[in-house]
Amino acid sequence: MASTDTTPAQDAGSVEAGLDALETTATGRAPFRKTFVDKILPPVTAIAVVLVAWYVLYPIVDNPSKLPSPGAVAGTLKDSWLSGTLLDYIWTSVSRGLLGFCFALLIGTPLGLLVARVKFVRAAIGPILSGLQSLPSVAWVPPAVIWLGLNNSMMYAVILLGAVPSIANGLVSGVDQVPPLFLRAGRTMGATGLKGTWHITLPAALPGYVAGMKQGWAFSWRSLMAAEIIASFPDLGVGLGQLLENARTASDMAMVFEAILLILFVGIAIDLLVFSPLERWVLRSRGLLVRN
Repeated sequence: MASTDTTPAQDAGSVEAGLDALETTATGRAPFRKTFVDKILPPVTAIAVVLVAWYVLYPIVDNPSKLPSPGAVAGTLKDSWLSGTLLDYIWTSVSRGLLGFCFALLIGTPLGLLVARVKFVRAAIGPILSGLQSLPSVAWVPPAVIWLGLNNSMMYAVILLGAVPSIANGLVSGVDQVPPLFLRAGRTMGATGLKGTWHITLPAALPGYVAGMKQGWAFSWRSLMAAEIIASFPDLGVGLGQLLENARTASDMAMVFEAILLILFVGIAIDLLVFSPLERWVLRSRGLLVRN
């Protein structure tokens, strides 16, 4: 009768092999069919449902001044493209939004670290940051216009006031969730001060920081649209918010829908191209996102 006994070395080898198998993830490219079903088909289906609902509602409303037809909106987009103004609208707003967001990162990151690590600063500034985060971005437009005038500095000020609290609070949340064992281990190995912040605190707080950045961009974009809608001036150029306001003034609903669709398109594109890959990378680097 064959023996079923195993030695401790064999048991250890089996355990290591099992752990290696658990840690091993598929690195090959996913089949196109799976990619199509999981990532392409759902948004295409959602867009198709919206278009069908639009086509159904248009004859029911039967008032182009309230609900334009999809064809009229498509025609307006085509005219803007052929005239060369479509990309100008998008670039004017996107360049402002991204530059303002970068400034917000430069201010919000050290501010978040300061609030997270210094108790007195947290007690003094923490509630103010939370209150500023809940304040509607549009509220900052009138004082920014009075302080800075109708120029790009006013736009960037509104973006900063809308985005910095979200970025700082996201980083504070991430730092609060860092296990104390990581910090003690870092100090034991000599990672103190700025070195500990760079090599221990920031990497460990990355999930919360990325969430704060994503929310900060959303606030940046919304703040910019509010500023462009309210504070219109010829020297500022025509961004998407100004396009929306011009369409409202002209009672051109096709142009109103054009501006709304472009604003929505930019928001979705930035999320898909920047923040979604960044979030997946953070989750995958921590073993929280495994390919099937």
